[in-house]
Amino acid sequence: MKSSLGLSALVGLTLSFHAFGGGNPEFVKFPENYTQTFSQYDTANRANQTQLAKFYANEVAVDSYKQGEEAAPGSIVIMEIYAPKKDAEGKIQSGEDGLFVIDKLAAVAVMEKKADWDAAFKAEDRSGNWGFALYDPEGKAKDNDLSCAQCHNPLQKQDNLFSFQKLVDYVKGH
Repeated sequence: MKSSLGLSALVGLTLSFHAFGGGNPEFVKFPENYTQTFSQYDTANRANQTQLAKFYANEVAVDSYKQGEEAAPGSIVIMEIYAPKKDAEGKIQSGEDGLFVIDKLAAVAVMEKKADWDAAFKAEDRSGNWGFALYDPEGKAKDNDLSCAQCHNPLQKQDNLFSFQKLVDYVKGH
């Protein structure tokens, strides 16, 4: 009985360490002052229809897309995730523009592209050369058990970005 309990604990512990599934702050760091140094290229209600997102890209990403290329190594894309305000019945409030009214910043998702990731950062936890991490509003690592790579992998023709067209449209206008 003891050995099966020990084995169960070991399996559970192993699964919890592997639960990163694509988000890993050990390799994808939080970029300080990104709101001052990155370009904000979009604000949109998320596809899950429960959050609003603001999107930012660093100069490397913007310059790459301006040249009509996919993002170069060193590109960083940020998605700030906001909880929307709700009315007394719990219904999400929208502004006149159709965007959810922001209540508070809930998380900051970071995507970083590198050509030379550390071998310890498994390829199956990345999408192409993009790595992922999730942070709280203060820049501290959040629970990163999301399967970022799994959702981004089908988007190879869009450089693995859900907001690809919005970023392309932004750089064409600037």
